[in-house]
Amino acid sequence: MSACIRQHMRCVRSPGAPAPIAVAGLLAALALGPPALAAVPSTPDAGASIAAAKPGAVAGSVDAGGYQTCGVNTTGTVTCWGSNTHGQASPLSGTYIAVSAGRSHTCGLKTNGTVACWGSNTYGQAPEGFGGTFTAISAGGTHTCVLRTAGTVACFGNTANGRTTPPSGTFTAISAGFGHTCGLRTDGTLACWGLNANGQATPPTGTFTSVSAGGYHTCAVRTIGTLACWGRNTEGQAKPPSGTFVAVAAGWLHTCGIRSNGIVACWGDNSAGQATPPTGSFSVISAGGETPTTSYSCGVKTSGRVVCWGADQVHQGDAPNELLFSGPGLSSGWEHACGIEHDDGAVLCWGANDFGQATPPAGAFTAVDGGGYHTCALRTVGTLACWGGQPPIDFGQQTPPTGSFSAVTAGWIHSCAVRISATVACWGNDNSGQSMPPSGTFTAVSAGGPSEALASDNQLAAHTCGLRTNGTVACWGSDGYGQSTPLSGTFTAVAAGGDHSCALRTNGTVACWGRNSEGQSTPPSGTFTAIAAGWRHNCAVRTSGIVACWGSDIFGQTQFPAGTFVALSAGEAHSCGVRTTGRVVCWGAISGVPPGLR
Repeated sequence: MSACIRQHMRCVRSPGAPAPIAVAGLLAALALGPPALAAVPSTPDAGASIAAAKPGAVAGSVDAGGYQTCGVNTTGTVTCWGSNTHGQASPLSGTYIAVSAGRSHTCGLKTNGTVACWGSNTYGQAPEGFGGTFTAISAGGTHTCVLRTAGTVACFGNTANGRTTPPSGTFTAISAGFGHTCGLRTDGTLACWGLNANGQATPPTGTFTSVSAGGYHTCAVRTIGTLACWGRNTEGQAKPPSGTFVAVAAGWLHTCGIRSNGIVACWGDNSAGQATPPTGSFSVISAGGETPTTSYSCGVKTSGRVVCWGADQVHQGDAPNELLFSGPGLSSGWEHACGIEHDDGAVLCWGANDFGQATPPAGAFTAVDGGGYHTCALRTVGTLACWGGQPPIDFGQQTPPTGSFSAVTAGWIHSCAVRISATVACWGNDNSGQSMPPSGTFTAVSAGGPSEALASDNQLAAHTCGLRTNGTVACWGSDGYGQSTPLSGTFTAVAAGGDHSCALRTNGTVACWGRNSEGQSTPPSGTFTAIAAGWRHNCAVRTSGIVACWGSDIFGQTQFPAGTFVALSAGEAHSCGVRTTGRVVCWGAISGVPPGLR
């Protein structure tokens, strides 16, 4: 249970992951299981109580239940969020080493080895107290099982199908699912009991290192690292991928596992996105929910940060930690945005994804830039990766050249990058010369567009500006409004917008040129440290850290929040910024913003 958890959402820790307290014999999977009881609706009650996430990072373990999620904080206290209709998200005081979230109840293992439960107790699954000391606990659908310090198992709650009648013998781990439970015996073999209508309680032979009981299927990690799943397989949830894993979590109709390299893989039903994990390296995994549309998954990254994906009807996926990004690693595209997470360099995107522009590849990156319908990023090794721009808007803007680069920019339907040699390379649409950079050396480049000036093919005109090594600015491409005719002087940064451009002078003031229909080329006075140009608006960071925005405000894209920032990015009708704390906030018209950025 230090690994974590319960049936529908099972929290499973990879063997090498740090635990708040080491407990002998505590392996990975405990499980809960969502029972389809007529008395409990499959969707949250109207006006259901919602537990707010408490501040503080959740690290060590996390468990996804029916509609609530709980985790053990670095301080040993438990934090829960999501539905609290039955009090299942209101943990009892004390310090814990593990927590397991069931359908409508939650149980935790305290540091002194005792167990505390809270939430629904209709079947006696969450008693106020019981004697003895334990090493693991797993909350299922309407039953709970515990592992005594002597290694024997005790279960209580709903007695249907023998789910509370464990076999004799000693065990090292247990996992309670919807209506069945499985345990890992001390010799490494498996034993299961309870509901077996789909064969979920009939394990295969062999030796294993962990087991996870889901809705109507079960999965386990063999001693050789491969996975074995059995039971219901209507959505492919019991058909694991090949390869070696260190942890597995069986949910309602989906399953997730942590590969040996720390990457998460999920399979089965994906109705709510529960089987589409984010990039990055994880140490704990959990799968929850009790219907296809309410299913979700949560995991703990190796940095200790909790991330969730899938359904979020009652904020069960709103992990109580902020998404932290590195300052330079933030960019707003036309209707999407991307950022580079500070803990592992992975790219996270949100917003429009109709052309795949918000589906980044795995890996570590140092810079990212969102374009019209595509995104490009700079890998830590210096090579480029671009995604999106699928037909019918495929102009090659998502196919970067080979080689090593120091900077990259994605425009409307073209892209540019600065090579290690300091020369600029551009690719994609070139109907107005935006992909034909001049000779010379540069330190930065910014691709803009789309221009509202007529072009030869459906108004796809755009322009690009670059900062030369001598501090002057050069622009090329569409110049219908003078956006490619830069002002004289020396600068430290440049940003190309729709039909205008802005740059940060060496004295810290901002200069803009080009179209000014919305006031986008009339910057405020003062000194600044960063500048971002959107389609018809701009935002900049003052030397005090306060944000200033100007230009079009139809969707509130210039109504910046209070606070201090280190970086900004502007899109078609939205803006995003990185606070001095590393937290990202967005404003204006953009959808699909992750919980931590709301």
